[in-house]
Amino acid sequence: MSKHLISIHDFSKEEILKVLSLASKFEERKSDPIFSDKVVASLFFEPSTRTRLSFETAANRLGARIIGFSDAVNTSVTKGETLKDTIKMVSNYADLIIIRHPLEGSARYASEVSSVPVINAGDGANQHPSQTLLDLYSILKTQGRLDNLNINIVGDLKYGRTVHSLMQAMSHFKPHFRFTAPKELRMPEEYKEQLKINGIPFDESERLEDGIENMDIVYMTRVQRERFTDAIEYERVKNVYSLKNEMLDFAKPNMKILHPLPRINEIHQDVDNSNHAYYFEQAGNGVYTRMAIIKMLLDKIDI
Repeated sequence: MSKHLISIHDFSKEEILKVLSLASKFEERKSDPIFSDKVVASLFFEPSTRTRLSFETAANRLGARIIGFSDAVNTSVTKGETLKDTIKMVSNYADLIIIRHPLEGSARYASEVSSVPVINAGDGANQHPSQTLLDLYSILKTQGRLDNLNINIVGDLKYGRTVHSLMQAMSHFKPHFRFTAPKELRMPEEYKEQLKINGIPFDESERLEDGIENMDIVYMTRVQRERFTDAIEYERVKNVYSLKNEMLDFAKPNMKILHPLPRINEIHQDVDNSNHAYYFEQAGNGVYTRMAIIKMLLDKIDI
């Protein structure tokens, strides 16, 4: 298997399924201090709550010690230190590096200069593979399967790294996608071309109301202010969708609403008590999934 997890493509379908199986085992026993001799570096050059805390919780539950930072302002980066030098230095201290960085391609570059495994915790609008694996685990838990599901992905499909990774990972499992977005935030053509090449059906809509009753998963995303270079464009689309409880009257009983969080206005709080809401449980699944990822990369095992 791959030494790193930079893109969801770094794991084969079989390795993805192994992660999900191992995550289920970790959920049963919560803690397993098998890495008490390991140090994990958590390098967050960009703000994060769920991803950083769940990775650090996962490492702690595996017995590893954590070093790193949650704000690059307090590091030598402010003195002009390059990413290359930072990664090469930290790889002398740690057995594994978890990195979030605002520049696309930064995590791949880090993996090329690091002497220890690297996990991409998000690089710009590019990839967020550990989020994708916890999303798959959440889908599997709620639907009992990954194959042949109807999935509506809503919101920022242009800049949303979780969206791009999820679409690519689910392509292993014969889904039918609906992409719901305003024209400014549509799924980029290169990703749609990948689906066409792989024979994965999809359709596009600008209306959130269209087709909810046929979906197994509705995957909501926020419009990400930090990805926009044009403030006027952001203001025009920031509140384009808001999922309300009344819109779920004809949803299938098994339909679940996922969201990588944080949410702003795209899911109304009256949805929180619905049986369809699963986004907080989804966030909790991140700990078990990331425990599984860390174990696979540090052990380099076939499970």
